[in-house]
Amino acid sequence: MQYHDTIRVGGKLLDLSSPVVMGILNVTPDSFYAGSRQQTDDAVAHRAEEIVEQGGVIIDVGACSTRPGGEQPTAEEEMSRLRRGLSVVRHVCPDAILSIDTYRPEVAQMSIEEFGAAIINDVTGGVERDAEGVAAIFRVAARERVPYILTSVQPSIREVLLTFARDVAQLNALGVADVILDPGFGFGKTLEQNYEVLSRMGQLQVMGLPVLAGVSRKSMIYRALGITPDEALNGTTALHMTALRQGASILRVHDVREAVECCRLWKMIIESEVSE
Repeated sequence: MQYHDTIRVGGKLLDLSSPVVMGILNVTPDSFYAGSRQQTDDAVAHRAEEIVEQGGVIIDVGACSTRPGGEQPTAEEEMSRLRRGLSVVRHVCPDAILSIDTYRPEVAQMSIEEFGAAIINDVTGGVERDAEGVAAIFRVAARERVPYILTSVQPSIREVLLTFARDVAQLNALGVADVILDPGFGFGKTLEQNYEVLSRMGQLQVMGLPVLAGVSRKSMIYRALGITPDEALNGTTALHMTALRQGASILRVHDVREAVECCRLWKMIIESEVSE
């Protein structure tokens, strides 16, 4: 199957033939990694500028924590947080590619209409389905013609592939041309299952679609090493190199500079192998 190494974002083509970095910007009070929480306008502005200055290509803005046991805000509260945060980001980084980290279709719709968000990042994989078995957020992506990041909560690479095949077909049928696959590290998987999926992530290449890896400072690292999220940067970088070797096109990260350096070194390895 031919691999699609570009996606259309905001009327332009984003080249994914070389891996790119998506920087995380959380406007939440309870993200699992305290260092990613941005609560003031100045902090949001600083973080957005930092992502861009350090080489991040996409800013992923979230206002609803997905940490285990976290309290979910109402849709109204999530939109209120996003309106404040996105206003600041758009002011300081008007040309940045914005991704919205939400599972709520109405939140995604608002972010696209009011702030020009260009990508929907739904970590639930479209959990809320209508009577026809179609996720409402799929319909938003189709109607607004924006790329959709499809996340899997399945525990094995076989099940990940099976659900991806079903949902990608549904998204394509609705008219969503650009789908990005996220195997969902930390979602619906035990510690061991996370590593099993990571070690076999290269099998997703059969889908012919870009793959996103989101392992940054997650429990699969700090639990395995007996450390805290604050101490998990080294482990994150090690897994980023593994994810790149397994075909990741996008790294979703807290530490942008380090991830960009990882991508640059990976590119040098690949170019060296090709030149031999």
